[in-house]
Amino acid sequence: MKKIVFMLLSLYIITFSVYAVDISAHSAILYEPETKTVLFEKNSEMPMSMASTTKIITAITAIENGKLDDVVTVSKYAADVEGSSVWLEEGEKQTLQDLLYGLMLSSGNDAAIAIAEHISGSCEEFAKLMNYTAQKAGVTNSSFKNPSGLDEEGHYTTALDMAKITAYAYKNETFKKIVSTKEYQIPWEGHEWNRTLKNHNKLLKIYDGCIGIKTGFTKKSGRCLVSSASRDGLQLIAVTLKAPDDWNDHIKMLDFGFSSLHPKTILKKADSVKFISVKNGVKEKVKCSIKEDVVIPFNDNIKYDLKYTLQNETEAPVGENQVVGYVDVYVNNRIVKTLNLYTTESCEKLYVPNLFDYFIKLYDYIM
Repeated sequence: MKKIVFMLLSLYIITFSVYAVDISAHSAILYEPETKTVLFEKNSEMPMSMASTTKIITAITAIENGKLDDVVTVSKYAADVEGSSVWLEEGEKQTLQDLLYGLMLSSGNDAAIAIAEHISGSCEEFAKLMNYTAQKAGVTNSSFKNPSGLDEEGHYTTALDMAKITAYAYKNETFKKIVSTKEYQIPWEGHEWNRTLKNHNKLLKIYDGCIGIKTGFTKKSGRCLVSSASRDGLQLIAVTLKAPDDWNDHIKMLDFGFSSLHPKTILKKADSVKFISVKNGVKEKVKCSIKEDVVIPFNDNIKYDLKYTLQNETEAPVGENQVVGYVDVYVNNRIVKTLNLYTTESCEKLYVPNLFDYFIKLYDYIM
């Protein structure tokens, strides 16, 4: 009887974790990037079209492969592309940085094409770079054919892959700044005023802690949305694909996530002190430690462990801030972070007089 009760209770817990949020999306995920924990999912590994949320990978690919102050000349093809735009004109010149704002705030397809042509010469070649970026982000079930997100055969992703791409992009400070911007102005040649770009992501205004990132829509894809929010050092990423009620879906998912997790300090740098032996030093050992506290998002379903790897000894002289080992942080049996162990004190080399030199000095003293 006890076994049956336990099995039913376990089933309830698993069901609650997966279906805890009632949402409209065909596919969705709530992802915690620090520990790569999936807090909620619905068909998250189903390949689907993703409309302009594609521009997330377009942006990070351009940032990694271009220079923000590059001057980009807009081609006729870019100026004439269908769909959402920032009204670029053929021959117009804009910096790559300004085009990135047009890409991510106003979802400009013209900006996407201009960026791709500038970086790689064509959209086809740029798509190869996009897929390479996806590989670096750990994505395994996506294929990118264009930088804008317009529907195209073979252009697809999954909610899980989009969450991984977003987590990867957020490691870049330029990307973070752009997607959190609510309004931005770029030059408008031939006009007395600038273009004013307003971010389509209304969660930036209505959801506490929202820090981005991108909307999307086509008739085939439906409403698509990737959002991210941060509270008390805890960041969450939400993705919905084909979601008629996407704004409310994201609010529900993010609320669920923030109520389910809390930051937990599992190792303070002051408590990480280790000792390493010193060969030929004036001290036998020196101290070493990590340089920051280890904080992870935590709940009762998360297990963690710390594993130290430390050199047996090091050769004198030893300076401060010398790397002598590392700490692997495991969450649910998976490495999520590695921190170096640094020496926190120095150690001079032990001087051992040469016997011949000693006799020479003694001889000189006597004579």
